[in-house]
Amino acid sequence: MSGENPERVDAYLVAGGRYHDIDYARLELLKLLAEHPYIRLKVGSDYEDVDAITASQFLVSYTCDIRPSEQAQIAIRDWVNQGGRWLALHGTNSALDLDPPNPVSSPRCFPVWAELLGTQFVSHPPIQPFPVELADLDHWLVEGIDPFETDDELYLCEYHDRESLHPLLKTEWLGETPGFEESDWQNCDPVHLIMYLKSYGEGEILYNNLGHCRGHWDMTSLGVEYYPKQERCSWEIPQYHELLRRGIRWALGQQS
Repeated sequence: MSGENPERVDAYLVAGGRYHDIDYARLELLKLLAEHPYIRLKVGSDYEDVDAITASQFLVSYTCDIRPSEQAQIAIRDWVNQGGRWLALHGTNSALDLDPPNPVSSPRCFPVWAELLGTQFVSHPPIQPFPVELADLDHWLVEGIDPFETDDELYLCEYHDRESLHPLLKTEWLGETPGFEESDWQNCDPVHLIMYLKSYGEGEILYNNLGHCRGHWDMTSLGVEYYPKQERCSWEIPQYHELLRRGIRWALGQQS
C-alpha cells in the first residue's frame, strides 16, 4: 500500500465441492474478506478460470473433492512460483471416491496439485474434540493464540517433502479411521500438521485444514435426503476466525 489511499487488490475465491455446506463457508469467507474494502474479488466454484486466478494477487480456496484439470494445476503452480500467494483451506487437498457401502478412498489423482500444496488428504477419524498446539510460538500468524480444543475433522495426510513445510499448528493422534480405505494410523508419525507455510519459488502457500461444515442437504448425492446434524466445527470458535483474519492479512503481503 502507498499514499493516503490503499491500492486496489484483485483476489479470487474458490468455494465449491461436495459433502460440505459450501454456501456457509463461502459467506463466512466473503464477510472476512469484506473487512478489507479495497479487495476486489472474483468468486468461482472450481479452479478452471485460470486467467482470472493468475491475474490475482492472491487466491483463497475452500473446496472438497474439486479436482483441477492438469492445465489448471500447472497454471496455478506457475503463478505461485512467480510470486502468487494462496490461502488454502480444509479440503483443498482432497480427492474422494465414495461408493457406499465400500470404504472411502483417496485416489492419488492430482500429483502436481499435491506436490504444490505439500499434502494430500487421506483419512480422518470421526469428528470429535482434539487439541491444537502451536508449532512455532514466535511466528506472527499464530503468536499469542493459546493452545485450543476444537471439534472438527482431524486431517491425516500424505506429505510431499515434509521438510519443506514450516509448521504453525499441530496435533498428535494415533488410531484407526473406520469407514476409510486407509484406516490404520496406529504406527505413523503421531504429529499431524494443522496449519503450515510452504514457499514455492517466489510465492508461498498457507494451508489450514480446519473448518469442516455440513448442512442438512449436503449428503443428498449419497442418498441422505436430510442430514440430521448441522456441523459448524471450528467455525464456532474465535481462534479459527482469528487465524483466517491473519491468513488474509498474510495473503495481502502484510507482516503482522
